[in-house]
Amino acid sequence: MHIWVDADACPVVVKDILFRAAQRAGLPLTLVANQPLRTPPSPLIRAVQVPRGFDVADAHITQHAQAGDLVITADIPLAADVLAKGAMALSPRGERYDAGTIRERLAMRDMMEELRSSGVDIGGPPALSQADRRAFASQLDAILARAARAAAKSGA
Repeated sequence: MHIWVDADACPVVVKDILFRAAQRAGLPLTLVANQPLRTPPSPLIRAVQVPRGFDVADAHITQHAQAGDLVITADIPLAADVLAKGAMALSPRGERYDAGTIRERLAMRDMMEELRSSGVDIGGPPALSQADRRAFASQLDAILARAARAAAKSGA
């Protein structure tokens, strides 16, 4: 399993959780952004800077993520794309996207986009709360534990 992070809008606290988890689990972690990123010194952790542009980081992640990988993103279309490839997707708030929920989330996103384009001020998401951080860490731990069990079972 490889962990991919849509890092442009990923909160620092979530990145810190991911850095520790990747080290603990011995898994490669790649942060993709259109700006320079700081990462801890580790052969497992790297940052990829892509050119600025609409969805360039998303396209990089979609191109490189494989079945069984984990993608951290709040971007619903990116989550849908990687799910279609057989990867897993988790939001920085700890919401696990899956085939059953992604259609509903895409429809809601499209409706909100339509409201915004018609001039309705719908605001943005609330700040990341302690509960969100706990939910993210809990979901991440569950995913990594499941992956470790599967790897041990297959002898990998």
